[in-house]
Amino acid sequence: MNAKNTCPEYAARLRTASDLINKVNYEIKRGSLARKKLVWLELTGCSGNIISLLDGSSPGFKYLVSMMCDLIFSNSLMASEGEAAMERLFGIPDNEFILAVEGAVSTRNNGLYNVIGRFRGEPVTALKAIRILGERASHVIAVGACASHGGTSAAKPNPARCVGIQSLLKRRVIKLPGCPCHPDWFLGTLAHILLYGEPELDDRDRPLLFYSTLIHDRCPRRSFFDQGIFAKKLGESTCMFKLGCRGPVTRIDCPIRKWNQYVNWPIGDDTPCIGCAQFGFPDQMEPFITYNTTRGVRK
Repeated sequence: MNAKNTCPEYAARLRTASDLINKVNYEIKRGSLARKKLVWLELTGCSGNIISLLDGSSPGFKYLVSMMCDLIFSNSLMASEGEAAMERLFGIPDNEFILAVEGAVSTRNNGLYNVIGRFRGEPVTALKAIRILGERASHVIAVGACASHGGTSAAKPNPARCVGIQSLLKRRVIKLPGCPCHPDWFLGTLAHILLYGEPELDDRDRPLLFYSTLIHDRCPRRSFFDQGIFAKKLGESTCMFKLGCRGPVTRIDCPIRKWNQYVNWPIGDDTPCIGCAQFGFPDQMEPFITYNTTRGVRK
């Protein structure tokens, strides 16, 4: 399936993020929209979401920080360090910034398993930072699985007692689950906030712009599923449901958006979906590959 050349609805959805971002660009240039301050916190995780964002295109990270937002803080990317970085982080006026968070929050030992810096002689834990900044931001975006619901950082046995950021805040958090989050999901959501405010969300606070439809319903191999033609091993070009594909339970637009600058996605490379954009990943999605799904139990 080539989403750009077949279904008009698919093509329109693929353009959602870029259309919103282009609208932001236009409004900023004509002076009707001001750049917003952005804080990007990397907490307990692998930093995979900031890496994914840096690899984005149409537009990419450079446009984000030069045109869309004023990046006030980023653990990995800002020039300031030490006390100067913490002063910059906690000196932002209330409601004048958007908070984007990747990584879960370690809660064990009052958060001391994850210290992001020191401020006025005291350690700043991820737990402390999210409790303070999460209530002061105009909007909070959980970027990726770990921030959205704990993800891999909270997987069993979870020795640091990691949790998603929603459980620590008394406000709505816009959730972008995925391991990692696609650059378009974040940039499109951010652009919508800048233009119109909070996007329409589902009952789990995911933007319907990107999370409204099951992978299964857009999968180019769906016809094989309907005909009962299933792959028996990796590399076969038919439906991988019996190999453990989690497409039937995962809501996200990977089949039409794809990854690595819109080149490919797991099923396009003969790999079952592992449900990384679904709540409960990874524990509830395991095993990622199985050769026994839906088969009868031997007696």
